Amino acid sequence: MNKGLSIFWIIYMLFFAIPFPMFIYYNTKNDSMSSLMGDNPWYSLSVLAISILLWTILLVGYYQKWVIHTFLIKRNIEKLKITGEPREAKIFESIRIHKAGAAYDTYELTLQFKNLSGSMVMQKAMVNDSKPYERRYEGGKTVGVLLNKEVNKFPYFIFASTAVSIKKTTIFLTNLAWLTFTSLVVWYYIYSYDIESNGMGWRFMGIGHPLLTCAFMLLLYRTFGAFIAKKFIGKPHQLFLIKFKGIQTTARLIKFSQTGTYINAQPMVDFELEYTNQFNQKHRANIKKIVDLFDLDSVRQEYFSIFYLKEEPQKIAFEKDLNELKGEF
Repeated sequence: MNKGLSIFWIIYMLFFAIPFPMFIYYNTKNDSMSSLMGDNPWYSLSVLAISILLWTILLVGYYQKWVIHTFLIKRNIEKLKITGEPREAKIFESIRIHKAGAAYDTYELTLQFKNLSGSMVMQKAMVNDSKPYERRYEGGKTVGVLLNKEVNKFPYFIFASTAVSIKKTTIFLTNLAWLTFTSLVVWYYIYSYDIESNGMGWRFMGIGHPLLTCAFMLLLYRTFGAFIAKKFIGKPHQLFLIKFKGIQTTARLIKFSQTGTYINAQPMVDFELEYTNQFNQKHRANIKKIVDLFDLDSVRQEYFSIFYLKEEPQKIAFEKDLNELKGEF
């Protein structure tokens, strides 16, 4: 259901980023020659330059995310196999996920092991099993894992037996998709010039042209999405940092209050907590999180299990939230 909802919102936003600006522009533009002759050429060239800049930022970002990111992860895994901190993890729960036509068995595991500070953590992970006959991922068994000592690059941990490779077909298809998208953008510049210039150069370019508005909307969505993730959900990197380097303790709830912010009609609650660190020093810190309307009673409990960073005691997270973090290998 969540996946279907995500696809719906992606399609919904893409509609308002690409087809909608085009529909508005081509149904309201002025095609008269006199209008083009009266336009300031420097204004039009400035708009053109800004549109090219925005599309360049977008295309470079897409290439990094679709192609380069894959090679960076491969490099990080290879480095982690050499420098990772070894841990023995107990398989607390193992769920086999059936995928029709899959070459490997896939399992969702809940692992239990000690983090870099010696606190016990629970970690969910998806794993493809290329040797199902060995039955390595049954509940109750143990597996070796390697932790990123600095928790500064994804992945933050891997199975010790992880073998990494890049499918050439996948890289070919992602490159092809990026080149196709880039070609469409270049083609649209040529097409717009051919049908709109009327021998007057780029004077037709204005603030409402889709070459500018489409790029602006796509960049706005990307920026807004990053802001929402950082502001209201929390950076995955910071949560993994607290989980793998943090120390577990019990915190007392001082007070909680609604912030007035709602995400998908769910309220954001500010928790003020007090805890004692490993040196018997008391600290107060706050956690803001979205709380399900049907789970509001849970915020009224007196004590919470949390993790905190020894070097930065104001950075804390609920153990329950950290247990929900997932990794795939």
